[in-house]
Amino acid sequence: MLRNILAGQQEGDGLRLALIQPEIPQNVGAALRLCACLGVGVDLVGPFGFVLSDRRLRRAGMDYIELADTRRYSVWTAFAAATPARKLLLTTAGDRSLYGFAFRADDVVMVGSESAGAPECAHTAAAARLRLPMRAGARSFNVALAAALALGEALRQTGGLPDDGEERA
Repeated sequence: MLRNILAGQQEGDGLRLALIQPEIPQNVGAALRLCACLGVGVDLVGPFGFVLSDRRLRRAGMDYIELADTRRYSVWTAFAAATPARKLLLTTAGDRSLYGFAFRADDVVMVGSESAGAPECAHTAAAARLRLPMRAGARSFNVALAAALALGEALRQTGGLPDDGEERA
């Protein structure tokens, strides 16, 4: 179902999204669809809280899943060893806003699991820990929505937004 790029291959080495230990298949499906539409690669880092062939993942991702440049890693150490790019972590514990951060075209934006956030190894490996501004009293964004906001800003900054074919005045 998911097209796999074997670790070490060079396809899609631009901006990537890494979902670290995701638990909810609908969020993974939404993230895969997002990344397919934006032309951003996706790294799925286990262990996973569901079976990757889950029908809820397919329903949320629809036919876009096959368009996503997806790499699967069973554990963090495999992902970390295969991914030399700068890793950026979205976290409510971030020390700076993503809107004040200078993204590069080959960054890897990481999000943690829905219930526990990112494991300590992701915090340690992160070159920057970024937060999304939100109103007082709110705990966190949904991981797929957080990824959309971060990827949109990263692509805007680096000139990587897809061309929609519309002529500009």
